[in-house]
Amino acid sequence: MTVRYEGRVQGVGFRFTCVKLAQGFEVTGWVKNEFDGSVTLVAEGEEDQLTGLLQAIRNSLLDRYITNELIRRSSATDEFETFGVRY
Repeated sequence: MTVRYEGRVQGVGFRFTCVKLAQGFEVTGWVKNEFDGSVTLVAEGEEDQLTGLLQAIRNSLLDRYITNELIRRSSATDEFETFGVRY
């Protein structure tokens, strides 16, 4: 799953909050700031874990910074071992 978050999502601890929230779920992947000011999150895991992570992000203080959330579902590649920040 790939999620693009738009809004004032850079410079507010968005990536590190996502990493902290992801620790509560069995997911792997990464979160990264983009040059256009958006943040991209790529996560793999069971559907209920992915849904839980998305809901945790929506229920966190991050929600006030998000103006748009674009979700693209895709098949897992199993290429990730952990969830972290990508630079």
